[in-house]
Amino acid sequence: MKKSSILFIIILVSAIMQAQERKQPTPGKPPVVNIKKPQSFILANGLTVMIVENHKLPKVTFNLTIDNPPFAEGNKKGVDELCSNLLGNGSTKISKEDFNEEVDFMGATMEFSSSSAYASSLSKFSKRTLELLSFGALDPNFTQEELNKEKAKLIEGLRSQEKSASAIANRMVNTLAYGKNHPSGEFTTEETLSNITLEDVIKNYANNFVPQNAYLAIVGDIKYNEIKPLVEQLFGSWKKVNITKTLYPDPENVTTQINFIDVPNAVQSEISLVNTYKLKMNDKDFFPAVIASYILGGGFNSYLNMNLREAHGWTYGASTNMGAGKYVTSIRSASAIKNNVTDSAVVEFIKEIKKIRTEKVTTEQLNNAKAGYIGRFVMKAEKPESVARYALNTKIEDLPADFYENYIKTINAVTKEDVLAAANKYFLIDNSRIVIVGKGKEVIPGLEKLNIPISYFDKYGNPVEKPKF
Repeated sequence: MKKSSILFIIILVSAIMQAQERKQPTPGKPPVVNIKKPQSFILANGLTVMIVENHKLPKVTFNLTIDNPPFAEGNKKGVDELCSNLLGNGSTKISKEDFNEEVDFMGATMEFSSSSAYASSLSKFSKRTLELLSFGALDPNFTQEELNKEKAKLIEGLRSQEKSASAIANRMVNTLAYGKNHPSGEFTTEETLSNITLEDVIKNYANNFVPQNAYLAIVGDIKYNEIKPLVEQLFGSWKKVNITKTLYPDPENVTTQINFIDVPNAVQSEISLVNTYKLKMNDKDFFPAVIASYILGGGFNSYLNMNLREAHGWTYGASTNMGAGKYVTSIRSASAIKNNVTDSAVVEFIKEIKKIRTEKVTTEQLNNAKAGYIGRFVMKAEKPESVARYALNTKIEDLPADFYENYIKTINAVTKEDVLAAANKYFLIDNSRIVIVGKGKEVIPGLEKLNIPISYFDKYGNPVEKPKF
């Protein structure tokens, strides 16, 4: 190629690039998402059934959710988890082997827990799939043999995590934030598992797997007039049981303090900053709060990750998880940090949380966070399981009927001022527990220089004296 031709191409490319730099592309209109509304009916026992016909694919999903209030299990903590693990192991109407064989033959998926049941299959098997789902959910076969197996698995898991700083941190953050007697603060031990009998599991199921707080969402290639009689036949005999709702005092946030758990073998410190609050999905500051959480620690370019990982290289990643729902919940910013910079990392955590409480986020940060939420919403909105989830959320969370239709518009309406106000309301940096699980011998001297009160606990949440080395 001649030099003149090469020069011409270089000039042309340069001109195009300069033109692109001068004129940024304008954002397009927000996508329009059409979310199908369910046809609903309620059985005499209280079960709410929601059906969404979608004939694009020859597939159907069934999602049964029981919306019971949280309850504490006391000295038999683990009984609800055992109940979950035992459900689906056959039924009084069909053996475990035959049940699994049929599910495999249909290529179906079947899952059970103590508060839900889920199934999906090709639409030509929809009736039998729903029938098997009802067998597993409503007529479980609890046996001592299966209970012993599941107990052994749980105990093995507990023993394997006995010296894991990460496992201890996950347990202790909730225990210290909510309290040992709160449903969210309890934790399973070998002792509580040993207290559980088969009768306890059966009683737990009978008292809590009930229809009056249950919702059955059916989405896919089915017809309302055909599936409704089958639902009535299979679930109409599900007996309504009066459940006792126990009220628990809301946990109280503390004046900022360090709660330290010494794990001598820890090779790094597990740091968590946590505080509790109430945030419902229908609150006006729900979207500003979750966007603030995302900017603080929800993505790779978040404040915490860019500081602790990118700027300092102290960790593989730092994150913030924010809860929301009908009951008291928490926000937790956390990371696993090198021992020798544990105290410095605490300072940087506090710095970044204070930053989002005192400085408005940039236009770019706000737009990126919005785009992320909208993109994920658009990608999920057409999926059958998402349609079912939206229908359930609307009922369970008492959302406006047009909550998901207005999802994109509501997110786009969030301002920098909204994010700042939400961060100040929910990120209580002056009332946070800084829970640190680590090697005390190496990290306590540095923490003591921060002038933050320190309390010491063992790995079961019991107050102890400062470790002596």
